[in-house]
Amino acid sequence: MTTGQRWLDGYIRAWASKDPADVRAIFTDDAEYRFRPDDPEPVRGIDAIVRMWGEPESPNPQHDLRVLIEDERLAIITGTVVYPDHASYVNLWEVHLADDGRAQRFVEWFMTPPDAGDD
Repeated sequence: MTTGQRWLDGYIRAWASKDPADVRAIFTDDAEYRFRPDDPEPVRGIDAIVRMWGEPESPNPQHDLRVLIEDERLAIITGTVVYPDHASYVNLWEVHLADDGRAQRFVEWFMTPPDAGDD
C-alpha cells in the first residue's frame, strides 16, 4: 500500500470516528488545513484541527475518493463527496506529507457540480 493510500484510509477512518487520536494520526503537530487554496485563515496546528474535526456536519456523507498521483512528499486525491441532505462536491486535495506520512499541509480544491435538474 502506498503512503498516499495509507493517509487516505486514515482520513476516512478519522472522518467517520471523529476520534482525536485518529485525527492526530494523519496530521502533524504543526499542520495547516486549508479549505481552499486561497483560504485567508487556514486552520493551523493539530489542536485546532482536532477541534475543527469535532464540529457537527451533515450526517451520512457518501464518498468515492482515490489517490490520483503521489510521490514521497505529495499525494493528490480526487473524488466526490455527497451529503444526502446538504450538497455534493467534486474534490481535488493536495496532501503535503511529512517524513512520517502524516499531512503537514492539506489543501482542498472543491466544486459543487451543477444540479442534474438544471438542464
